[in-house]
Amino acid sequence: MDTIIIFMVVLLIVLAVSDLIVGVSNDAVNFLNSAIGSKSAPFWAIMLIASLGVLIGATFSSGMMEVARKGIFHPEFFQFSEIMYIFLAVMITDVILLDLFNTFGMPTSTTVSIVFELLGAAVAISVIKVNTDPNALELQEYINSAKALAIISGILLSVVVAFIVGAIVQFFTRLAFSFNIKKSMKYFGAIYGGLAITAITYFILIKGAKGASFMDEELKLQIKNNANLILLVSFFVWTIILQLIDWLTKVNILKIIVLAGTFALAMAFAGNDLVNFIGVPLAGFEAFKAYIESGTGNPDLFSMAVLAGKVKTPTLYLIIAGLIMVITLWLSRKSKSVVKTSIDLSSQDAVDERFGSSFMARSLVRASVKMSNGLNKVVPSSVTSFVNRRFNQSHFQEMQDSSEAVSFDLLRASVNLVVASILIAFATSYKLPLSTTYVTFMVAMGTSLADRAWGRESAVYRITGVIAVIGGWFFTAFIAFSVAFLVATALHFGGIYVLAIFVIIVVFVLIRTHAFHKTKNAEKEAEDAEAEIKSQNIYIKCSNTIVDNLTDFSGVLQQILQGLSNEDRKILAKANDKVTDLNLTAKHLKDKVFKTIHKLEGDSIETGPYYVQVLDYLREMAHCLTFISKPAYQHVNNNHKKLRGYQIKNLSYIQTELSNLFANIIQAIEADDYSDVNNIIEHQQELLNTLNKLRKEQINKIKADEAGTRNSMLYFGLIYEIRSFLLHSINLLKAHRDFSEKRLN
Repeated sequence: MDTIIIFMVVLLIVLAVSDLIVGVSNDAVNFLNSAIGSKSAPFWAIMLIASLGVLIGATFSSGMMEVARKGIFHPEFFQFSEIMYIFLAVMITDVILLDLFNTFGMPTSTTVSIVFELLGAAVAISVIKVNTDPNALELQEYINSAKALAIISGILLSVVVAFIVGAIVQFFTRLAFSFNIKKSMKYFGAIYGGLAITAITYFILIKGAKGASFMDEELKLQIKNNANLILLVSFFVWTIILQLIDWLTKVNILKIIVLAGTFALAMAFAGNDLVNFIGVPLAGFEAFKAYIESGTGNPDLFSMAVLAGKVKTPTLYLIIAGLIMVITLWLSRKSKSVVKTSIDLSSQDAVDERFGSSFMARSLVRASVKMSNGLNKVVPSSVTSFVNRRFNQSHFQEMQDSSEAVSFDLLRASVNLVVASILIAFATSYKLPLSTTYVTFMVAMGTSLADRAWGRESAVYRITGVIAVIGGWFFTAFIAFSVAFLVATALHFGGIYVLAIFVIIVVFVLIRTHAFHKTKNAEKEAEDAEAEIKSQNIYIKCSNTIVDNLTDFSGVLQQILQGLSNEDRKILAKANDKVTDLNLTAKHLKDKVFKTIHKLEGDSIETGPYYVQVLDYLREMAHCLTFISKPAYQHVNNNHKKLRGYQIKNLSYIQTELSNLFANIIQAIEADDYSDVNNIIEHQQELLNTLNKLRKEQINKIKADEAGTRNSMLYFGLIYEIRSFLLHSINLLKAHRDFSEKRLN
């Protein structure tokens, strides 16, 4: 039995390391997005400062470890074996859940995960005790309901508070400094910086010192007693330092504030969230030590009352955990995916339609527009004009047109970091495991709203994105509770054998998600490389895009006809998937067309309309393929009668001729020689005449009762879409020819 227990403890430690890795991959967005989004410093410098903050912040998290031991349930009412089942269930669920969210680039809350996993696992074991032990207490006695409710309420309240505070602070900050930051910072930049860094100092040092493992009680008391003096000195010292930097160097004061905020937020994150990753394993290790020292010998009889007391976490453990977090921060690719989601939703520029539109988002935007129109009637025009001048983004747009383009400016980045770090450090000082993800994300959303980043062109998509992310948080809570409940129940009844199965599942999920993310990341990089077209090679990129797509179009069409003739549902399903990908690629190129044209140099602007035309025809051709592949798949999937032999023969002939036509188009584009365009058009006309002839022949067969209804409907549909396909292909060729000629003029 002791061997099994040792295996469980070792497994908890291994899972702790895994959880640190996947947890940091998820939460890196919390303290990196503002600095990266505003390009306040080189990437390596931002990472170095964040790493230092994480390492120091880890030593401030000792007080938070009590949440894992006794924050959700009463450990004194459980036996050692039951506690181990709870902790193992929590860690197994946490590693799988966070890794899945990271893989798909969605920021979720590690705090919500751990809280609801602890709750789910504890409830599961409690239910078993109540139903199997005649001396068991009532179910509610096992759960620390008051503390759990306070934690959950705090987490939910933080969403609203963070958004409102972020929006209000950003509004008045922008009102004071406007978007013309360089001018306004000359006069008030040092004072603003002094206030910001002093606020950070107060909440990180004075409030955060309560949980520092390396400080003795006397030092903590001295800091508390001299808090006002520390703040006063901090304000004057930092104001003077920043003013001297502004006078003597060309360094932007806001960059210093952002980097200081990045350090503070990374420190606050580690201080608040480290419990989410190692709190449970450390509690399990403390339980194991107490069990060994007791000499009981029976894990089913040893009470866990020892966990109800106050236990100080050794500084060495916290430093080791901090080092693992830092290494992960530098090496994890998944963290970049999560960072991108947050930056995209708070960007000052119009976003693409990644999250689509929703009924709730549209309703909120309509209500906001009506409210804004109503306020404009009440508020004096002079006030409105003043506010509009302060929020004029012309200076920001000038920067966007240069090499200094950013997702949002340094002023907003500084507000994001200062507000978020203050809120998180405040919660940490009261041992409330606030969700750093909730706070930083909602602060960023609040500041972007106040900064008028949510314009009419992007508001519905941003709101839908925010709703999707918040919905993911609540989904996390439900899944975390349910899965932890089931895993704890299975471990209790299955013991070591079930535990071995879960270990295999964890390893399998980690390997599979890593491979999946690697593949998706490579595809995204290739897609972005294709979409990021520079003015000097726009024609070459456009030519390559057409060649690649026409090749794919021809191949997919052949695949569809093969699936139809053989009634092969799998081939048609693959063709459907390929068509979906082609449509997404065409849509992505079309969505990026505004940015591409915006970047065109003066002597290349006249080529823009031709580039737009080419993408329009490419998109229409992809649509035609959709209306070919879907009906074909549905026909076979619904087990309708196979196409007649003559129908398959006719379609195969058309497909072969279409492939030859595309080969000629591709040859003309690759050689940049359009002398053969008239012959290609003649070939197209021959194919169009053939299609008309086939349509008439089919009508005659229907009149003679020689064709079925379903077959004829599908056949007519395919002929019609192939006809449209042909028309768009020649229009595409003509547009690209004109593009080439205009480029050379």
